[in-house]
Amino acid sequence: MEELDFILESSKEMMDNAITYLEKELVNIRAGKANPNMLSTVKVEYYGALTPLNQISNINTPDPQTISIQPWEKDKLQDIERAILTSNLGFNPMNNGESILINIPPLTEERRIELVKVVKSEVEKAKVSVRNSRKEANNEIRKSDFSDDLKNNYEQDIQELTDNFINKIDNIFSVKEKEILSL
Repeated sequence: MEELDFILESSKEMMDNAITYLEKELVNIRAGKANPNMLSTVKVEYYGALTPLNQISNINTPDPQTISIQPWEKDKLQDIERAILTSNLGFNPMNNGESILINIPPLTEERRIELVKVVKSEVEKAKVSVRNSRKEANNEIRKSDFSDDLKNNYEQDIQELTDNFINKIDNIFSVKEKEILSL
């Protein structure tokens, strides 16, 4: 029994990881509103080491169309500006000598539809990961030396768990799709 409970728990953990990964990926897909997480992949040369931008500056959104970057050391403004330009995020930073401002242009309808397709792709990867977790768990259950009735009960538990996680993923998709498509 403990063996089967362990299989169930590890499967749940793998499914949780799939959702966590999906949420991290979706944060990077912009929905037309400025968000400090849009710069999460930007790394700046800082005293000989590549350092995440949020570790050497304050990043704020004074309004829905603007990201403001206030470095802790003013002499790093140009390094930050260069890092943003070379990050291929498509942003055009403006250095005013005190901080860096990035205007986030509104998304076109075509771009919104493209972004929804990207989100669908990420959602599908998460669903495949959840289904693979189910498959692995079911294979482990079938290998065990327990009665067929007990194995069937655990397989049903795994299926319920899978269904719950697929529903969570669908809900995450609905929220992100609505966010992207709303003006």
